[in-house]
Amino acid sequence: MANHKSAIKRHRQSLKARERNRAVKSRVRNALKTVREAIDSGNKEEALATLKSAASILDKAAGKKVIHWRSAGRKVSRLTQAVNKISA
Repeated sequence: MANHKSAIKRHRQSLKARERNRAVKSRVRNALKTVREAIDSGNKEEALATLKSAASILDKAAGKKVIHWRSAGRKVSRLTQAVNKISA
């Protein structure tokens, strides 16, 4: 454990940030899962709706620097391609 007052505060801050980051990452994973389930079901309207919300969640996570912005873009791009492959 840290001895200096500033190091103790920094440790507290890192624990709070860790919890926040874990929550954001969990939200991202759940959003991706719902889009993949919609794609597997073959329902294009549902897939488009879930894709829109998932893209928003990914962009927010990238904006908070929880995930890399290129990683977020790649995931959105691949999910969009998969949704577009569904025959209407």
